[in-house]
Amino acid sequence: MKFISWNVNGLRACLAKNFMEDFQKMNADIFCLQETKLQVGQVTLDLPEYHQYWNSAIKKGYSGTAVFTKQEPLSVQYGLGVEEYDQEGRVITLEFPTFYFVTVYTPNSQRELARLAYRMQWEEAFRGFLLELDQDKSVVVCGDLNVAHQEIDLKNPKTNRHNAGFTDEERAAMTVLLKSGFTDSFRYLYPEQAGIYSWWSYMRKARESNAGWRIDYFLVSDRLQEKIQNASIHNEVYGSDHCPVGLEIIL
Repeated sequence: MKFISWNVNGLRACLAKNFMEDFQKMNADIFCLQETKLQVGQVTLDLPEYHQYWNSAIKKGYSGTAVFTKQEPLSVQYGLGVEEYDQEGRVITLEFPTFYFVTVYTPNSQRELARLAYRMQWEEAFRGFLLELDQDKSVVVCGDLNVAHQEIDLKNPKTNRHNAGFTDEERAAMTVLLKSGFTDSFRYLYPEQAGIYSWWSYMRKARESNAGWRIDYFLVSDRLQEKIQNASIHNEVYGSDHCPVGLEIIL
């Protein structure tokens, strides 16, 4: 199966930047979005091959996720089932016969780490959610996790130390998640690959100089490691400050 995940940083804006052409070219079995920044019904996508699932934030123009899947899932869950964490449309979970597919838009810790405490509480809740799923079936989880896990995952680790997305706390939470039974598919296949990123600031021509961060991921249950066929980062695709990331896996 082929999966694609993309933080579009506002789907309405991305639609004006060849989104539909990129979508069709990638021809994924499941294609998911983060940071859609819209309410359900504000856009209508003509995708006859796909079942569509949307989760919007209560706050208009903020956050939000979507999943488009060729195979109809057995069930769909929106959020974590905890009201405190389910106001911002950040999680959609699809159940299939042999696995769960989860897309997530992890909260950003924001400037001066104003939301770091909330972020760390979220990390614990989300990890618990994934582990509960993993006890039932294998899990594929993807999305903008808003953390560069290792120094190899961003261009300028020294100057970004303690900035949102590269704090010791966020990186440690990612380590705990991986050690609890999940594999970073890209690092599994390419443990030493540097200079491959999925997000670039709009400032200082960061994308032109490839001063980026790898903060978009496909993680899989450890028992799926040997079924990973490919993990891709489509940095040739524009339309957002993030680029799509992909996974091909036998399920």
